[in-house]
Amino acid sequence: MLDTATGPIRVVIADDHPVVRRGLAALITSIDGLEVVGEAADGASAVRETQLLRPDAVIMDIAMPGVDGLEATRRIVAAVPDVAVLVLTMHDDDDTVFAAMQAGARGYLLKGADQDDIAHALRAVVSGQAIFGPGVARRVLGYLSSTPQAPGVVFPELTAREREVLDLIARGSSNATIAAQLHLSPKTVGNHISSIFAKLAVASRAEAIVRARQGGLGRT
Repeated sequence: MLDTATGPIRVVIADDHPVVRRGLAALITSIDGLEVVGEAADGASAVRETQLLRPDAVIMDIAMPGVDGLEATRRIVAAVPDVAVLVLTMHDDDDTVFAAMQAGARGYLLKGADQDDIAHALRAVVSGQAIFGPGVARRVLGYLSSTPQAPGVVFPELTAREREVLDLIARGSSNATIAAQLHLSPKTVGNHISSIFAKLAVASRAEAIVRARQGGLGRT
């Protein structure tokens, strides 16, 4: 996670429309604490720019020529897992939303979001939270609440390790305590927590604890 005391949040913008890229760049650079360090016109370029520049976040469009935004997100998450991907797209259908989540995006906003929404989303995903636009969030929560769970397994969308981490979060453990107990690095714990937040569509540790306890985790 970024320590904002060390400098601004560094952002790469990936969108195949030059006018959109320029508009986003102007918007972001006008906000204190945010800085555009690179741009990409397609998914392959987005991956290269991210690996080269190591920004804190990538604003990712979905529909781009060649490698699309979903595949670019998967490649970025695999190669540079500390970089937060924030999807900004016109697509609000269920398949695209959930594909972006599965690819590892930490946030999903629709184009038309205002300056404050984009700034808030960037800061949130860089700090390890998952964030979705209001309509997208309702869809995600509705989908997850209606998805049947496998018998005997709570939160089957999580990996076994993520369930362990979530259980410890629900017990009130800090990241440092979780790292020590599970013999993981703090960075790995942070990555697991980001994935948990995205899969459960929660935006804070408190929300994750509520969901976990509702599912029976975190109990002694």
